[in-house]
Amino acid sequence: QVQLVESGGGLVQAGGSLRLSCAAFGRTFSNYAMGWVRQAPRKEREFVATISRRGGNTYYQDSVKGRFTISRDNARNTVYLQMNSLKPEDTAVYYCAADRSWSDAYVSTAVSEYNYWGQGTQVTVSS
Repeated sequence: QVQLVESGGGLVQAGGSLRLSCAAFGRTFSNYAMGWVRQAPRKEREFVATISRRGGNTYYQDSVKGRFTISRDNARNTVYLQMNSLKPEDTAVYYCAADRSWSDAYVSTAVSEYNYWGQGTQVTVSS
């Protein structure tokens, strides 16, 4: 079992920045590929970004490429999402998620692949 706790959400103006953090508790953090998934009002959850268990591989949804950066610190059992140049369409609840990984290269790009989820943190971008 892995427990995930997000923090860092809030209200920001368009063009601003936020940094989300996700602390993991329980099983060995470095055994899991990690990801960020978001859900806007009246929409389904969508993949945002993922990082492999050692941090060597990352992958992003096209709409956030060049603006968002995912990273992890395995010594601190934490994954981050740096969000720059935020747009109103980035408004959503952002969830941290973990997927058991058997390869250093593996990244998890499908929402259905994630086994463990945090409670979510709200990000609101005003225009």
